[in-house]
Amino acid sequence: MQTATAAKERPILFSGPMVRALLDGRKTQTRRALKDQPPEGCGEIEGPSMFAPTVFVRGEAQPGPELFGAFSEDGEWSIKCPYGQPGDRLWVREAHVLLPRTAYRGSIGTGTIDQVEHPTDGYTAAVFREGFDRSGAPRWRPSIHMPRWASRILLEVVSVRVERLKDISEKDAKAEGLAEISKDGKMFKFGIPDRDGLPGTDDHGWPWRDWKHSARNAYWQLWESINGDGSWDANPWVWVVEFKRIDQQEKAS
Repeated sequence: MQTATAAKERPILFSGPMVRALLDGRKTQTRRALKDQPPEGCGEIEGPSMFAPTVFVRGEAQPGPELFGAFSEDGEWSIKCPYGQPGDRLWVREAHVLLPRTAYRGSIGTGTIDQVEHPTDGYTAAVFREGFDRSGAPRWRPSIHMPRWASRILLEVVSVRVERLKDISEKDAKAEGLAEISKDGKMFKFGIPDRDGLPGTDDHGWPWRDWKHSARNAYWQLWESINGDGSWDANPWVWVVEFKRIDQQEKAS
């Protein structure tokens, strides 16, 4: 009887506004540029699927261990997907504070926080949403340093594909975490809201004037705000990772 392969877990970083979109259920996709872009003239890009890259052993070419990723039609280029494959899990890292459990009673600065207790050493991770006053808090740790046990958001990979950035559809742009708001019930615009769900700049949202009439144009603006001017026109190949949020109680299953 064949045993099912256990799901793997990997950390992933999201900006504050995107964390809010995950918590609100608006964000079910993320696009990340391939670090190694396929060379010109390599033919169609295939996958992601399992493939065996060519390795050389004592000067002889032979298939290597199978990987999940994308590869070129001519077989000269391939890349492993750093976000896993369907069924794998991604745990979200955020900026955070670590405090002894006895020193902390639920609030710092201007708001209530989410607490996640460490299973063994008595520490609590205070995970703040964007916009909370950090001035009176202990030293903040960057998201890259968040330990696995402190993560409050766990995602399961549903599908992975590769495509050109500009091929994003209106529907998929909405799934990237953009909010849709209308002031009169007739004209709708898309953008990034503040923590209160409305346009504004207090929590790294966008003022109403920067919201767009199409989700795709709003995503264009979002992409360039993260990746820099001209990054949209560069039209890189991107990983398109679709996911669903799962109950943290399932993380050990």
